[in-house]
Amino acid sequence: MLRRPIARAARPGLLRTAARTAVVAGTATAVSGRVARRQQASADQAAEAQAYEQQQQMAAQQAYAQPAPPPISQADMIDELKELAALKEQGVLTEAEFAAQKAKILGA
Repeated sequence: MLRRPIARAARPGLLRTAARTAVVAGTATAVSGRVARRQQASADQAAEAQAYEQQQQMAAQQAYAQPAPPPISQADMIDELKELAALKEQGVLTEAEFAAQKAKILGA
């Protein structure tokens, strides 16, 4: 009776199995790396969009949060106009400066 080597017939080949495992592992690593990069890019883009939206909301809130200057009573306006007229007569203010300050006080 002829005997065949049992060890060779039972195993498909150690080298071929190792090569196949390396190819599968390399492909899996490449795919998982690509997926991770894509997910990270999506997360970064979403975070940037959210930060931009928050900046816009904060800017809008700050624009509305600034208090308006309190209205000036008529008596205060008259006093300020008298002071400006006195400064103009003393030569401290020019006619253009006087007109600009007067318009500012009167709100025109």
